[in-house]
Amino acid sequence: MIKPAAEETVRVGLIGAGGVVRAGHLPSLQRLPGVEILAVADPAPGVAERVATDAGIPHAYLAAEPLLERDDLHAVVIATPNDEHPRLARAAAARGLHILSEKPLAVNLADAQSMLAAAEAAGVVHQTAFNYRFVPAIRWLASRVHAGEIGAPHHFRSQRFQDGGGFALGWRQQKERCGSGELADMMSHRIDFSHWIIGDVTGLFSRLVNLLPERAQRGGGPPQPSDVDDWASLLVRFDTGCTGVFEATSLAPGYGQGLQSWDSLEVNGSGGSLKYNMNEPTSLLYSAPGGQYAAQPVPPEFLTPPGAPWKTDEADPMTMFRWSQAWEFISAIREGRQAVPSFRDGVAVQRVLDAALRSNDERRWLDLTEPE
Repeated sequence: MIKPAAEETVRVGLIGAGGVVRAGHLPSLQRLPGVEILAVADPAPGVAERVATDAGIPHAYLAAEPLLERDDLHAVVIATPNDEHPRLARAAAARGLHILSEKPLAVNLADAQSMLAAAEAAGVVHQTAFNYRFVPAIRWLASRVHAGEIGAPHHFRSQRFQDGGGFALGWRQQKERCGSGELADMMSHRIDFSHWIIGDVTGLFSRLVNLLPERAQRGGGPPQPSDVDDWASLLVRFDTGCTGVFEATSLAPGYGQGLQSWDSLEVNGSGGSLKYNMNEPTSLLYSAPGGQYAAQPVPPEFLTPPGAPWKTDEADPMTMFRWSQAWEFISAIREGRQAVPSFRDGVAVQRVLDAALRSNDERRWLDLTEPE
């Protein structure tokens, strides 16, 4: 049983002060009324202090432990290397703190399950940062599929292509710390919203390729070893009978980087097709059988979550979906309900990630309905 927040102000601590915090979690939380960011922790010398100074955060730490020991926090955001998520989440749950954790939850299924178990035992709100669920076009696409507008889904298709230049990625190119490369980093989002839109993945075959065993440092110096996939692909079967194809890489010249790169989602059904492109977050392409794709604007009710404290024209929609994720987390705390997507959704994705690694190693199709 999750108790609604007793105080009007929700006080949050940030564990990690990297790019995803500075560009995403921090400015998103700062936009919300009744939210106070009290502390930030990061092991890199000077990083937490600089973020605290720039953002007006009262307290900065070099380690998470003193932040977690504070008695005046209600919630934490965990945005550290993936292998640190389980320990920090379990510690936060033990303190009764609500938790928003970056994705993927962990580097393996057992650790992800331990995070879910700890959070549920403590009765705290838990959320996995699958923020693409809050993109307006994806929200509308999911609603239309669920309403049966395109009939029975036959095919699900996801492409995530970037031109990253092959530069060093720090801990994200160390399998021990991240679990996998493109599979965990970019494809985990797509697996999550495929579960939401279509259903559970019940079988898969994967092919993962390490194209760059060494990656160059942007500022010069010796190349850094990499043992993770630079290209990931999945062929899946969903419990609905729909098939799915996923592909992701950061080594695709011509596709750009970040929010300006290629990100496409398509669902073909017995009664029509829907398609989303990241560069058009407020419109969808739709086609009836025998027709051709044509753009349709996302209705106003799908542009922002209900009750959100901003207008739809206040920011670029590619920024606003991050605000919506923060709004869901804080709203769940205030209302005493579970956040969506939760750690349970994160565990479901982790099960697929683990199976994809195994499928690639064993070069075979895996049935996920078989006992583990």
